[in-house]
Amino acid sequence: MNQQTNEQLWEKCVKFHGHHCPGLAIGVRASQEAIKALGINFAEDEEVVVISENDACGVDGVQVILGCSAGKGNLIFRNRGKQAFSFFNRTTGENLRLVLKSLPEMSRDEMEAYILNEADATKIFDFKTPSYELPEKARIFESYICEACGEKTAEHMIRLENGKKICLDCLNHYTRGF
Repeated sequence: MNQQTNEQLWEKCVKFHGHHCPGLAIGVRASQEAIKALGINFAEDEEVVVISENDACGVDGVQVILGCSAGKGNLIFRNRGKQAFSFFNRTTGENLRLVLKSLPEMSRDEMEAYILNEADATKIFDFKTPSYELPEKARIFESYICEACGEKTAEHMIRLENGKKICLDCLNHYTRGF
């Protein structure tokens, strides 16, 4: 991408996110590196899947640049509190996990600029292979009425309790301390 395209894309990400910050820069740069490494583009459907190991600012950059979203089923959260993203190309089967390295101390603005502009991405991220498989494509489930609250609930979120179909909010959870 040329510099002008990068600036326009950055501004689009900032507008979506609401402000600029180093966190947003992490997701933007990770997405750009995944595009280069995996030959992926903006996802019209589920041809690109991203698994985010955090629920922080960088996720918004991934959404804008790669078109991945929870609603589309190609942005999945595996929250581990890590600045890590796994990218999957469904078409080729290739994948990549990018993990933010510990970076030198600097101001927020300096950090943002460093993440966006450092030519050597290996100074910013560890390039790894995900330790988990690509999830199946999103499924559409039947809905059932919860027999306690009366609200429609997707089939995979219904449980049987005393012979009744119950949603997870109404379920009397049973545990014995484990």
